[in-house]
Amino acid sequence: MAAAPKAVGGPGTGRARPPVLTPRALNRATLARQLLLERARISPSDALTRLVGLQAQEVKPPYYALAARLEGFAPEQLSVLLGERAAVRMATLRSTIHLHTADDALTVRPFAQAALDREVRIFRKGLTGVDLERLAVVARELVEAEPRTMRQLRDALGAHWPDADPQSLSVAARCLLPLVQITPRGMWGRSKGVVLTTVEHWLDRPALPAASRQDMVVRYLAAFGPASVKDMQSWCGLTRLRDAFESLRARLVTFHDQHGVELFDLPDGPRPDPETPAPPRFLPEFDNALLSHADRTRILPAVHHGRTWQVNTPYSPLLVDGFLVGVWALTGDAVVVEEFEKLTKEQRREVEEEAARTLAAVHPDTPYDIRFGTVIPG
Repeated sequence: MAAAPKAVGGPGTGRARPPVLTPRALNRATLARQLLLERARISPSDALTRLVGLQAQEVKPPYYALAARLEGFAPEQLSVLLGERAAVRMATLRSTIHLHTADDALTVRPFAQAALDREVRIFRKGLTGVDLERLAVVARELVEAEPRTMRQLRDALGAHWPDADPQSLSVAARCLLPLVQITPRGMWGRSKGVVLTTVEHWLDRPALPAASRQDMVVRYLAAFGPASVKDMQSWCGLTRLRDAFESLRARLVTFHDQHGVELFDLPDGPRPDPETPAPPRFLPEFDNALLSHADRTRILPAVHHGRTWQVNTPYSPLLVDGFLVGVWALTGDAVVVEEFEKLTKEQRREVEEEAARTLAAVHPDTPYDIRFGTVIPG
């Protein structure tokens, strides 16, 4: 690992000026923390803790995310965690569904509550006359008496508030309460529809205080740094985090990006040489490695901005040399790779090898061809 660049004194100031980190330097630092420079020999549970969860709007993405990051990963390992209630799926960061360890679920969810409260306010017009505190009490009683689908919960709440908008009632319940998607939802090869209860009821553990903002700054930087205040706010959906960073300034190191934005980091955070080789990686849709910074150019080149989403349809990103160069999809009996920029013969060979490695981990009993073609409809 290369040492961090030395600070350069500003002319006439007598003070050290923070070093500048290029997009490539930020890329390698982020990939190292995201376990994407080389696969880690750690457990899925340890990976979930280190990454502060995985985005999990659909069932399969967390499995592909871990297949790209862990040596020897097999889908059943994650299914076992879910089945043993050592991991859960619930709305947390950015008010989106994440897969967390049980321990993190009890503290990260209350940390993210302000973002979920903001979503309730978006639906407030449909909640005229609804007391939100009572709604939370009623909804908790319903889902703890019997886990329910969102439709069942919506219908049951509608009986209490017949004049309210049904969707607004269910969204408010989802945001006000720490609802988890109970198994078999999320289990590899046997997942079913979403059925909900509270995290305390599912884990048979009491609620815990929210993780402090300072602690979450440290965890965020360990997983995504170096990063700005706005970067972390984009990751978690909260605002006004500047004070938390400032309270830690004496314990952190600082840099600037190429635009002069101040970046914070842990003193011992990995910052590899920018020329460190980065092997291809097949990531799932909405992978947090791409979504957890206000400035995403450390992995997503500006020229490709928006190309992994079209008409609200996500496509799975392909990284080559650490940066987004295309998308991929399983189509019938093939893995189809669409290049945004022409790959060299050697890069194509490496992509094919990585595709075979990923499929061997996640679909060991299913043969797939690897093709270069069109994934995104023209």
